[in-house]
Amino acid sequence: MTSGPDHGDAGVVRLPGGWPAEALAPALLDLLDETPDVMFCAKDAGGRYVAVNDAFVRRTGERSRRDVVGRTARELFVVDLAERYDEQDAAVLRTGEPLRHELELIRREGGAPGWYLTTKLPVRGADGVVLGLVSLSQDLRAADDADPALTGLTRVVELVQASVADPPRTADLAAVAGCSVAVLERRVRRVFGLSPRQLVLRTRIDRAADLLTTTQTPLADVATACGFYDQPSFTRQFARLAGETPGQFRRRGR
Repeated sequence: MTSGPDHGDAGVVRLPGGWPAEALAPALLDLLDETPDVMFCAKDAGGRYVAVNDAFVRRTGERSRRDVVGRTARELFVVDLAERYDEQDAAVLRTGEPLRHELELIRREGGAPGWYLTTKLPVRGADGVVLGLVSLSQDLRAADDADPALTGLTRVVELVQASVADPPRTADLAAVAGCSVAVLERRVRRVFGLSPRQLVLRTRIDRAADLLTTTQTPLADVATACGFYDQPSFTRQFARLAGETPGQFRRRGR
């Protein structure tokens, strides 16, 4: 009997032999079809879908798995979305490193936006070569889609992103979300897996990483633009979260 996927290495799926879709047990897709709030797909190294569940099919607007399998993101989604998915996939395939808990605002079936957490893992053959990837996107909707938490957190994210140079306090975030600090803490942790302060810091570091890799802005000016007191404090925080200094990050990104 053919053995199933080996998950012995953290963040890696190893399949016996090559990467054919039949290596994924049909029972797995049947199981995933029982979780309508989870979208699943598997891709080969060329970006073609080799397996999807019904929730993913509905996301594409197609009618069946047969209409999706063998096609690429660019054939199924609008350009902006396809480019985002291709960038994520390329990073996983190139580095062999998983993408974990990426927060995404995705339009559900019917057009309503919803928060999803996406994880993508590389799939390796017995020889260790990356053959493709598998992806899960979990809908983070509350039990009631009319729950004001979604709108409140959207306002929180907008404020955080608009205030990178002058980071908002947790109390400010709670005010725009229309809830207490304690409720905000619970909601943000439930959706992002972070505290509000961590969310603010991650957003500032993300903005800094973008400036480091796409502009020639001096490090001191990057620090100021991202709300850090001075360049040394920026360097310490960035190195703690990214594992390398801003200068090292910039050189490696080029």
